[in-house]
This record gives sequence, C-alpha cells and structure tokens, in this order.
Amino acid sequence: MSESKTSVSDAYSLKTPEDSIHLYKTWASTYDQDFAIINDYRSPGEISKYFNQFCKETDTPILDVGAGTGLIGELINKTLNRDLIALDISKEMLTEAERKGCYSSFIEADLTKKLDIENSTIGAVVSAGTFTYGHVGPEAFDELLRITKPDGLFVLSIHSKLFFESGFDKKLDSLNEFISKPILNEVNVYGNHPDPEHSDQTIYVTVFRKK
Repeated sequence: MSESKTSVSDAYSLKTPEDSIHLYKTWASTYDQDFAIINDYRSPGEISKYFNQFCKETDTPILDVGAGTGLIGELINKTLNRDLIALDISKEMLTEAERKGCYSSFIEADLTKKLDIENSTIGAVVSAGTFTYGHVGPEAFDELLRITKPDGLFVLSIHSKLFFESGFDKKLDSLNEFISKPILNEVNVYGNHPDPEHSDQTIYVTVFRKK
C-alpha cells in the first residue's frame, strides 16, 4: 500500500510549533510539486504583485516570514534586486528555499517567540500561507513590528475566515497608533484545487506600513 501524500488539510490541522516542524520535515522535498503546482497556489504570486506595487527603494532588507520553499522570494527576485532574508520554523523548508538562489541569509525560528533580530533593522516583511489555520496568529505582529524600521512595508496574506475568527481585525485596530491604515484585498488562494473543501478559500492581502 502506498503512503498517502501530505495535504493542505494536514497543514490546517496543526496544533503546535512542534507539529509544524514534523509536518514540513517530511513535506519539504515535494511541497512545490505536490502542493503549490498541482493546486495552482496563488498566494505567493499575489504577495509579490502587491509588494511590487507598494514598495519603495528603502524597503530593504526584505524578511520573508514563513518563507517555506522560497516561493515569494523566487518571484520578487525576478523583478527587484533586493536583499531577501528567509525565516521559517523548518530547516528542511529553508534548505529547499536555499536551492532557489534568491535569499542572502536564512533564519530558523519560531514566530510565536522572540526573534533573534535587532530592533528596527528590517525594511519590509512579506508572508504567504503563515497567518492561516494551524500556523501563526495575530500575536506575532508585535514582534514583527519591533524588528521593522519606521516606514517599513508589510505585505501579508491572512486567511479571510481567520481574519475575524482569530482576531486579526481587532489586532490591527489596536495597532492603529503604530501602523498606517491597512489596505485589504481579498483574492483566491488556489486556482485549481481539486478538493471542494478548499477550492473556494480566500485570503486578505494585507498591506500597511509601520509608522
């Protein structure tokens, strides 16, 4: 009997950072082919598109949060010559990202904890597929703001249902003294997901700057 493939349902059912480490350790080498390509995973492309639309020359270095196999970095690197840093909880996913040749450095870290990055050193933060079911909640925003320079750009995907269920809306409202008014754009996560349970899922591409 053949071993079943890891699926998006497995990723959405994660409960702890340790669960994430275990899942992505086994999924990393086949993630692009078995998930991103087959399902026409559009979130990285949307994040790259909106980053290109809103970025300035000063928005560097770029921290790719939950970089995974480097899908965002690969796209940004095609249009912009910027210093890209990959951060992920899975060293195996970072190994796959390194093979794409678009990142200058790699950070293995848990976003639910304090990051070993100095205050106000990051010029922009991008992320796709991290603020979703089984992954990271709005509590990570405080730490990301700490490490980002004033006027630094954020372009993040947030699962549209979790945006309200997990309090991302309230968290962003509570940060209005520290960030510009967020711009929200709802887009499809997948173009061709074969599972009806996930085919109509959307994200909010969320864009703002640190004041």
